[in-house]
Amino acid sequence: MSIDKIAELKGIPTKDNLLKILNEQQAVVTFTKLNGDQRVMTCTKSLNIIPKENHPKTNPKAHDTNITVWDMNAKGWRSFVYDRVQKVEQ
Repeated sequence: MSIDKIAELKGIPTKDNLLKILNEQQAVVTFTKLNGDQRVMTCTKSLNIIPKENHPKTNPKAHDTNITVWDMNAKGWRSFVYDRVQKVEQ
């Protein structure tokens, strides 16, 4: 089964669409952490929202499965595995 079909069945955006959303605005992403706990995170990748002093200095290549985001509540960079995303709210 394709990753796009899995996203459709889960009712979440495809990875490309999720990245587009996060680059433009913030979203609430619910995902399962590697230890099995569920996490709800308000996050973004939009440099218009992230404080200037926290903008990335470089653009390191993340693992293909991970999405690195700015956690709006923890005020820090975090990442999650796309395949573990359960819900996305805009």
